[in-house]
Amino acid sequence: MNKRIPEITLNDGVTLPVIGLGTYTLKGNEGANAIQSAIDLGYRLIDSAYNYENEGTVGEAVRRSSVSREQLRITSKLPGRYQEYDKAVYTIQESLYRAHLDYYDLYLIHWPNPSMDLYVEAWQALIDAKKWGLIRSIGVCNFLPEHIERLEKETGVKPSINQIELHPYFNQEQQRKWHEEHNITTESWSPFTRGLKDLQIETIQSIAEQHNKTISQVILRRHYQLGAIAIPKSATPVRQLENISIFDFSLNEQEMSMISELSRPDGRIKNQDPAIYEEF
Repeated sequence: MNKRIPEITLNDGVTLPVIGLGTYTLKGNEGANAIQSAIDLGYRLIDSAYNYENEGTVGEAVRRSSVSREQLRITSKLPGRYQEYDKAVYTIQESLYRAHLDYYDLYLIHWPNPSMDLYVEAWQALIDAKKWGLIRSIGVCNFLPEHIERLEKETGVKPSINQIELHPYFNQEQQRKWHEEHNITTESWSPFTRGLKDLQIETIQSIAEQHNKTISQVILRRHYQLGAIAIPKSATPVRQLENISIFDFSLNEQEMSMISELSRPDGRIKNQDPAIYEEF
């Protein structure tokens, strides 16, 4: 594995870098070039999803890369419309066919969709796919503690990771604490919200100036110090390199607290509360 980016060991023993590349909207040849660029710069964790419609693009970037498949950690996600057990199994296989990969390092249920009441059988499909060697580690996205507790109670297996909305305006303090108590790794989607233009704010800017760093570097350093894996998206090599150049400084307790205080109860980007929001 690349040693520039530190790693986290999940509760099942699989290791992941503490920063990966988000690939939402990265598609086609342009997307493959962007992902290959990130791999060449040192990224080893690549996040995708069935619903992003770019698993093939990710697979193409992997094939173009000079880095061996074994050094990479590739993620995809099961969409809500395929949570029935048989459909979930077929979809995992289809995800692999799309990417021309033999296995995924991490496969997640994208949303719990609680009114459907199918996420437990979807989880059983992921458990079985792991037994069959199609997936190395299994986890969830956007699950609340009660959803995760039910998974473990009914299957005996808890997720290795929960990928959740986490950024300066929504710090997920209680959820993160619950993850820590239950040995589940937190992964952050939209670590900058939906774009740095939303974060040109004095607090983070002043901290960045103190460290001679950018706003994005301060935010990503905070994720790292929280123990969360961040997956920022960028298609440009300069920004990609900037986003992983965060291991030569640290934020003090006061600076961490100043950023935490930016969080607000209505801080979700699109009010996507997993207790009621559903995505198919």
